[in-house]
Amino acid sequence: MSSSAEQLAANASWQAFANAKDLQARILFTIGLLLVYRVGTVVPLPGIDLNAFRDIFESAQGGIFAQINLFAGGALERMSILALSIFPYISASIIIQLLRAVFPALDQMQKEGESGRRKVQQYTRYLTVALALGQSYVLSVVLVGLTSSLGESIVRDPGLFFSITTMVTMTGGTIFLMWLGEQITARGIGNGISLIIFVGIIVSFPPAIGGVIQQFGQGDFVTGALPMIAIFAGILALLVLIVFIERAIRKVPILYPQRTQGARTTQAEQQFLPLKINTAGVIPAIFAFTLMSLPLTIDQIANNSGNNVLNEVARLIGPGSPLYYLLFGGLVAFFTVFYTAIVFNPEETAENLRNSGAVVAGGIRPGKQTAAYLDFILSRLTIVGAAYLTFVVVVPEFARLQFGLPIFLGGTSLLIIVSVTVDTIQQIQSHLVAQQYESVIRKSLSTEPKKRSGSRRNRSKR
Repeated sequence: MSSSAEQLAANASWQAFANAKDLQARILFTIGLLLVYRVGTVVPLPGIDLNAFRDIFESAQGGIFAQINLFAGGALERMSILALSIFPYISASIIIQLLRAVFPALDQMQKEGESGRRKVQQYTRYLTVALALGQSYVLSVVLVGLTSSLGESIVRDPGLFFSITTMVTMTGGTIFLMWLGEQITARGIGNGISLIIFVGIIVSFPPAIGGVIQQFGQGDFVTGALPMIAIFAGILALLVLIVFIERAIRKVPILYPQRTQGARTTQAEQQFLPLKINTAGVIPAIFAFTLMSLPLTIDQIANNSGNNVLNEVARLIGPGSPLYYLLFGGLVAFFTVFYTAIVFNPEETAENLRNSGAVVAGGIRPGKQTAAYLDFILSRLTIVGAAYLTFVVVVPEFARLQFGLPIFLGGTSLLIIVSVTVDTIQQIQSHLVAQQYESVIRKSLSTEPKKRSGSRRNRSKR
């Protein structure tokens, strides 16, 4: 038998959406901020010969430029003020999460409620600024070293002033994106950081598809009807797998006994504690890609410098090498296990269930036995989730590099697209259900005084 929440979700319609004014305002607010982000990606960094840089970018052919440019929404290709995108913030989040596992005081601060979470968030922002300053300085040095086809630097006036302006401008762009993401999360719909990356990938689809068609016409792409059918069938199967796993949950039956509060008695009922197979979501793939940018950077530097040591390192860990796939898959699996352990604490969940008087069905005792049972279930789900994420990220990446498929068909980009879409739709449904609950409560409150007044008139007539 379905719950009342499930029944309300099933009854959600366009009429319910039309009545949800708050949800409409949130969606419009989110779209507006994402449009502001897209405008920022076309504002160029001052002091750069953009035509010369574009020629260098096009000659990179799938190196670090193409990898990061996809998630930056084309900002790197245009050398925009948002060229660093949100990656310094993601790197800072990775470091803070790792520090929480090392320093118990930081982890305890996170659990102290809203004030503790704000402190941890503030530390993440400070670290984001530091990382953005460092990355922007390195980028300014790289830009000064790039030369056009005429042998001249693409920077019009290289020097200390250019480095300082680049650091200030790009760090400001990252801080602005971080603020946009936080505003979308708090006042819009969906996760702001994930939506920024999602939009960056989506906008690259039209030119990328046009490039695929052009390559296919010139014979530079995989030719033949059978290979093309196999490629598109594999992509479709991968999308189905991602949607299925992202929506799959393991329902743990929870029993709430009969309770009496004053003159009110609540009947015993059974509910479910939903545990997702992929509890970590898309975060491990983003974290792994961010860290894998380091070997990609070494690969790019090695190709430009001619250094023998860097060339050897690039050969061992560069895209397409066996160690590259091993490192990529290992990082995805590690962050899946690590992030799941952070976001779901079986002991804390068991304590909350005991405080509410609930027990797990099947004779599981409250307290430590419930925590051990939940940890056992979560461990098995995490193993499946880690294997799933590793497969989804590594196998399409291998196929993309081996067969020359477009970069947007990589497993990480497809996973982000599907995961963010599913998460956003679920949040919209949650707002619609909350809207329906509020309308039902308002109707019940508005009719109750009428019933009371009617009964009073009946008694007066008698």
